[in-house]
Amino acid sequence: MKFRDGMWMVAEGMRVEYAEEVYEITETEKGLSLLCPSKKIRGRGDTLNTSTLTVDIEAPYDGIISVEATHWAGAPRKGPDFDLFPDGPPKFEPKVTRSDKGTTLSSGSVSATISSEEHNFGIQFHNTDGPKKVLTSLAPRSVGLAYNPAPSNPLQTGDMRDFRHYIFTQTNLGVGESVHGLGERFGAFNKVGQSVALWNADGGTSSDQAYKNVSFWLSSRGYGVFIDTPARVELEIGSERACRAQTSVEGQRLKWYLIYGPTPKEVLYRYSVLTGRPNRVPSWSYGLWLTTSFTTNYDDATVSSFLEGMKERDTQVDVFHYDCFWMKGFRWTDFVFDSEKFPDPKAQIARLKASGLVNKVCVWINPYIAQHGAAFREAADKGYLLRRRSDGGVWQWDLWQAGMGLLDVTNPAAVAWYVACLEELFDKGVDCIKTDFGERIPTLDVEWFDKSVDPHKMHNYYAFWYNKIVYEALQKRYGATEAVLFARAACAGSQRFPLVWGGDCESTAEAMAESVRGGLGLGLCGFSYWSNDIGGFEGSPAPWIYKRWVAFGLLCSHSRLHGSSSYRVPWTVDGDDKSEDGCSRTLARWAALKTRLMPYLAAQGARAAARGLPLSLRAACLEFPEDPTAWYLDRQFLVGDALMAAPVFDEDGVVDFYLPRGRWTCFFTNRVRHGPGWFRERHRGFGSLPLYVRDGSLLLLGRPGIRGVVYDYAADVEVCVYGAAAGVSADLVDSSGADVGTIRVAADGGALEGTEMLKGGWTRSDDGRKLEDESFLETIEWL
Repeated sequence: MKFRDGMWMVAEGMRVEYAEEVYEITETEKGLSLLCPSKKIRGRGDTLNTSTLTVDIEAPYDGIISVEATHWAGAPRKGPDFDLFPDGPPKFEPKVTRSDKGTTLSSGSVSATISSEEHNFGIQFHNTDGPKKVLTSLAPRSVGLAYNPAPSNPLQTGDMRDFRHYIFTQTNLGVGESVHGLGERFGAFNKVGQSVALWNADGGTSSDQAYKNVSFWLSSRGYGVFIDTPARVELEIGSERACRAQTSVEGQRLKWYLIYGPTPKEVLYRYSVLTGRPNRVPSWSYGLWLTTSFTTNYDDATVSSFLEGMKERDTQVDVFHYDCFWMKGFRWTDFVFDSEKFPDPKAQIARLKASGLVNKVCVWINPYIAQHGAAFREAADKGYLLRRRSDGGVWQWDLWQAGMGLLDVTNPAAVAWYVACLEELFDKGVDCIKTDFGERIPTLDVEWFDKSVDPHKMHNYYAFWYNKIVYEALQKRYGATEAVLFARAACAGSQRFPLVWGGDCESTAEAMAESVRGGLGLGLCGFSYWSNDIGGFEGSPAPWIYKRWVAFGLLCSHSRLHGSSSYRVPWTVDGDDKSEDGCSRTLARWAALKTRLMPYLAAQGARAAARGLPLSLRAACLEFPEDPTAWYLDRQFLVGDALMAAPVFDEDGVVDFYLPRGRWTCFFTNRVRHGPGWFRERHRGFGSLPLYVRDGSLLLLGRPGIRGVVYDYAADVEVCVYGAAAGVSADLVDSSGADVGTIRVAADGGALEGTEMLKGGWTRSDDGRKLEDESFLETIEWL
């Protein structure tokens, strides 16, 4: 939302009032409170008939400072609120100092200094852990309030029913500063120059809407900002004023936290302390997921034929997913299998697992309860559904499901009922849940069971509540680290309930690139695990698109084949081409590669979750923040901290990619490149893409030929040493996620320490790995 028309004029219909000076500073228990009038006070008379903004600055945790701007403090504070510091509030003592330059509140490694200049408003945020560096600032006329329409007389504001009221702040953007994150957004990776609205929407991957709006952004200058409200937030990032990032909300208060690094990894760690760390995922979830697709025809026989066909083509499916039509049409979600298509689902699921065709089973749900489903009448009669404020009836509409209602997640009885429905699915053998939808949450003429919540805040926050309910039900049944979701909607804090996928993308190269950008941005918001629909969701992918997407998808933390109106089993895409470059062999090869990478992926995933980092897709700027180019790379990503991957988006197999400073070894050929620099390759086959190992890495690979991703990660491994410098190490976990130990290059730079934990015939390879397939030396061309 823009409040001005260029530099000199206020936007039409707006009245804007700014904090013009810091009139008074009061020290509080947690920090400082600033009284800021909207005009400069040069005499007693200036204190009359003028508005003020209160700016409260607090230090809740080392490296974090909060800023809250308030106009009218008597406005109600309705929930829901983000669940901050979920592991318990930290004990921290802020420090206040005064000098002739101003008043400073210090929060460990970061401080805020309020200018002492008379009749001035200015706050600088700077580090205190080394030579002073200004991170950002609130300069003159950077904090304010606005009315729309503009009142012509102050008496009009006595009745605010015909006015909208906003609070905004504008933090300074430095020269060359870039801004990233704000959830899973599919446009340009750097948000400077963009107008962004944080409002969950079911808009696909090719618009400015997002399923996962996360009110956090990461700056290239060593800090991040978390906006502490699930309400709609409007941002003008260098788009109203080119040198400022403006944040605005409708209401009387705006609070945000400045989170210092100085590295982006440290920013994300502190952000994860504030909003919650991702839980670990079970090892089986890293394997290949296959689905029925959406509107395709499927039944017992279809499911069995898919899984048998995958086995015949040498691809292990670890998780099979039943999409929406496991229930009858017009009945979603009523938790009842379509008896005509699936007459005995419990027996079928048990049979599939016993045969080894699949390890786990997932089913689709959403929080909507269709009028024609078996669950509706009970839910409506017992008050489990959201109600209309005007007449007290159930809120319903015909968008998506005819006459559907919405689960009232604020009603404890409704939650208990919903969980009981889920438990019946668990009794049938369902192991994980795809929690689809949760974006189109109504805000007008609705009343929640909990009257203390604001319907507008519930719109975004519903995703957190919905996924938390299902995730905790899975934890209760299967164990604290065995729960897995496949969720679409999210907000800040939802990273605690893994995992998420990227929503409805088209079957095009452009949509694959959109998905990469979305995954990169979400990873910079503390989400460790992410997936997407391999081959694209909408439409039918051309064989080359499918195969290039398979390569990309199997290098994501989680990998799922899923479509809308067409299947994604490989033989339906290319007429069952059985050649080495056919879809089936391509899928088998990439699934086998991911299986071999499991000792690395499982350990890296555990470390990523503990630090609030993405496993994959990991933006290059997290590993190489001092490289300016790394902040603009949106067509490539890291898998953990050692592997750089660049998907192929062109049919001719040509791809441009960047390698930061250092020595990099091609995973497929052991050929070496030296960064920094841009490189071009042609991948004539579909079994490769630019995949480079960073020097100074130990890469642990499982034995070739293992089927399924759950195995003994310490047995028969190949320890690949890339740059045998002393101290280079790799963690090892077992298939349950428990720590086994660390393998490390000894102080002499040669021998390996910790190998006693390895089993069987483990081997060591230096400056590369043992190549089972040397054909890549011919099919990968350096251009």
